[in-house]
Amino acid sequence: METQVYQAILEGHPAAIIPRLQEILEKPDPELGYFIGDLRSWLGWAQHIAGDHAAAQKSWQKARSELESFLKEQPENSNLLSDLALINMGLGDKAAALALAERAIAANPIEKDATSGPSGIETLARVAAQMGEPDRAIAALRKLLSIPALTDTAAPFTPALLRLDPMFDPLRNDSRFQELVAPAGTALSAPAQIPEKSIAVLPFENRSSDPENAFFTDGVQDEILTDLARIADLKVISRTSVMQYRTGAKRNLRQIGNELGVAHVVEGSVQRAGNRVRVNAQLIDARTDAHLWAQTYDRDLADVFAIQTEIAKTIADQLQAKLSPSEKSAIEQPPTTDITAFNLYSHAKNLFLTAFAGTNGRDLLQAADLLKQAVARDPLFFQAYCQLAFTEINIYGVLDHTPAHLAQAGAALQSAARLRPDAGETHLARARNLYWGYLDYDGALRELEIARQSLPGEDWIFSLKGYIERRQGRWEECIRDLERATELDPRNVLTLQQLALTYQQLRRYAEEKSTYERILTFEPNDPVTKSMHAFVELDSKADTRPLHEVTDSIRDKNPAALSSIADNWLLCALAERDPAAAKNALIALGENRAALGPFNNGEVLNRPFMEGVIARIAKDDVRAQAAFTAARAEQEKIVQAQPDFGPTLCVLGLIDAALGRKEDALREGRRAVELCPIGKDALRGIAMIKYLAMIAAWTGDKDLAFEQLAIAVRHPGDLSYGQLKLMFFWDPLRGDPRFEKLVEEVKDRSN
Repeated sequence: METQVYQAILEGHPAAIIPRLQEILEKPDPELGYFIGDLRSWLGWAQHIAGDHAAAQKSWQKARSELESFLKEQPENSNLLSDLALINMGLGDKAAALALAERAIAANPIEKDATSGPSGIETLARVAAQMGEPDRAIAALRKLLSIPALTDTAAPFTPALLRLDPMFDPLRNDSRFQELVAPAGTALSAPAQIPEKSIAVLPFENRSSDPENAFFTDGVQDEILTDLARIADLKVISRTSVMQYRTGAKRNLRQIGNELGVAHVVEGSVQRAGNRVRVNAQLIDARTDAHLWAQTYDRDLADVFAIQTEIAKTIADQLQAKLSPSEKSAIEQPPTTDITAFNLYSHAKNLFLTAFAGTNGRDLLQAADLLKQAVARDPLFFQAYCQLAFTEINIYGVLDHTPAHLAQAGAALQSAARLRPDAGETHLARARNLYWGYLDYDGALRELEIARQSLPGEDWIFSLKGYIERRQGRWEECIRDLERATELDPRNVLTLQQLALTYQQLRRYAEEKSTYERILTFEPNDPVTKSMHAFVELDSKADTRPLHEVTDSIRDKNPAALSSIADNWLLCALAERDPAAAKNALIALGENRAALGPFNNGEVLNRPFMEGVIARIAKDDVRAQAAFTAARAEQEKIVQAQPDFGPTLCVLGLIDAALGRKEDALREGRRAVELCPIGKDALRGIAMIKYLAMIAAWTGDKDLAFEQLAIAVRHPGDLSYGQLKLMFFWDPLRGDPRFEKLVEEVKDRSN
């Protein structure tokens, strides 16, 4: 019956099917169960499209009442969740509709059921389209069209069907939707694929005799880029991507334009001599190599910021970009009047970019020191305070989780807010502070939404939004926003790696692998990406050979990069039960963090602990006991300093489990789970559950281990088929039918 109703809707004759539906529902067969409510919801859609909106509302209200009673008994029934999502959509309850659609996806993911799993994504696409969320709708439709998917009525989900389905009418004028439904063999015009008002400001050439002026040159280019990115009418590629095209060999501008997805590029040079500066800039059409505008400015050094403003405004004018009064005012505001402070700031930004991508602690600390010097010279240097707040909160989040750095981040944020409380940069800095410092995800999202109004071209707004959505378990939204960030910063390795790791958490290994391959197209020798790409085979197939081969190749050809991939080398050695290789990997790791999985959630595994793990593999119980005892002494101090931080407690629980301190270990593991519930943090919460399962396994509490492990494998997380199959952590559970069943379950959920 559903198929007949849908066919009538697609043909534009829904009124013809309404009497038949009403006849069935007048005296419904109780054996139909919740399908009665399902049919009633279809009646509502037929009435709605036929123009009888009042009748549709009544049908939906009754259907909602019927189906909600069934949902209480079957809260994980994806069909019920999808039906209720669509009914709430019809009734105009956007929040409920979106939430139910997300629950439907989680209840029956495509990784678990390739046949009916796409139904939840289809529901999300319909709800998002009708509820004014076109970005979410397009992302869901792209996913559906990339896989063999059927509609709820068993019709193949195709572009032809989308062209007919009235539920997607709100998307008809969206160029992305038009591209999705275009008949095979047609394509949108080139201008629709690469926006006309799009630009990349390439690194300027330093023509000064003093190489130290390179930071000054980078700063000039960065300010022009930043000014242009404030203009909502322009698409501007972010700095991380353009800095890969430093001057040197002659640039192929057409190739660069295609790689970055822009129609125009800016090239330039800076020459500084004494108190004079010469800045040359030229605007070029990347599609034709035509020079559209060029200008040389030869002025006093103090005028350099006015030059930057003139260049940005002239380029905007050349591209016929609309400039609002607030955008014009922001562009005209100089960053500082102190050239030395500007140099310090520019140097710090360069250090931060490389440090953040590779979590280089020394560079982060040096960047913070340079920024402190900059604001000491110019206490009104607003941008330097924002960058200092960002740097300090990153040190706190990824390097040194101590109150001192959180306090310094807060102080820098307060200084920025005092100078320009309403600036987009202030709201972005506060969002970062709330996210990393206080785990206030809703507060951070509110700040990002405000920041976006005046910083439309800031890729960090989208990437940070994606990271927050990932923590909130809003996986499809996370993917959408990380992809939007890559549109503005297509060569940002870190963002693409995080997108890949998001797919890894979802156990969507084919998409994870293809995302790493996107990086390898422009960074073919990046050791971290090559290692992570090979790790996919360990996760998805329990095959360590690709990772072993990549590691051996890097050891042979690029030994200087070993420390950056030593974490994966260590995991590979543990999976292969090779204590000698594990010991070498731990040495190569140096000061970098070790981990028991590919995704770190704040847990710091100290060196003695890892030495104990390796000794345990080598069956050297005496050495293992000594190492774990030393590890406990170190970890106790950390827990005393951070008593309410779940990751530190779970590590202490692992150590106590290894030492046979069962009651202490279980108490610490449970406390870590309490401190990090999944509802508060989907990533860290499921990691704590995984570690509690590990603690329970090590202490012999198999029932608790299986209880927690079942939760871990049925939620997104980094626990994979390969890790369960190979890692010694789970040896105490092997041979138990419950374990073998869970291993097969997670294997079936992988794709």
